[in-house]
Amino acid sequence: MEKYTQKLGIKLWAEEDRPRERLLQHGKRHLTDAELIAILIGSGNRTETAVDLSKRILAFYENSLAKLGRASIQELARFKGIGEAKAITIISALELGLRRKETVDDEIIKVNSSIDAYRYLESTLADLNHEEFWVILLNRSNHILGKYLISKGGQAGTVADPKVIFKIALENNAANIVLAHNHPSGNRKPSDSDRKLTRDMVASGHLLGLLVVDHIIFTNNGYYSFKDDNLIG
Repeated sequence: MEKYTQKLGIKLWAEEDRPRERLLQHGKRHLTDAELIAILIGSGNRTETAVDLSKRILAFYENSLAKLGRASIQELARFKGIGEAKAITIISALELGLRRKETVDDEIIKVNSSIDAYRYLESTLADLNHEEFWVILLNRSNHILGKYLISKGGQAGTVADPKVIFKIALENNAANIVLAHNHPSGNRKPSDSDRKLTRDMVASGHLLGLLVVDHIIFTNNGYYSFKDDNLIG
């Protein structure tokens, strides 16, 4: 006897499969963050659907994907229904989103202002729980030659050695540079050591014929520019 299969309408789909059906019917833009996460984790637990569990996870992180992206595997695995494998899936998806943004940012080929430098490195320094110090190398027209990690440290700070920075710049035939580091605390205000390093780098750069164009301090809610604050002449 010939068997016929009938496509199930959305009302007959299991609760956990309905976000997939919505994506097929309406497209990804029509799904909420919770529904997208529900597709990633696939199933919930005995008392919650995948969507309900995803809503609870998002609520814990104040409905902020940025804060969720900073969560560790161990933190996510504490939620009932989220084991190590599902936690890894969530973190991997959010990391891919950051890298996609970084690919777009790499299309910035020239630094005309602080916002250009910020956009170029924004995804690189986003969601870090430790400090990192980077340098953007520029030619005489301020076209970007590349970006280099100088050092990384803990939450309290990192050490940037001027000799290392200038060595990298000279080896890559840079004419100008932008200094950049992040403050995991969210405080955009430069510290005394930030100010001293900037002054020393500007002075040494003049001697070497390397112009320090700016020093950008990144946080997850904006940035500070020494140039914009008229602290780099």
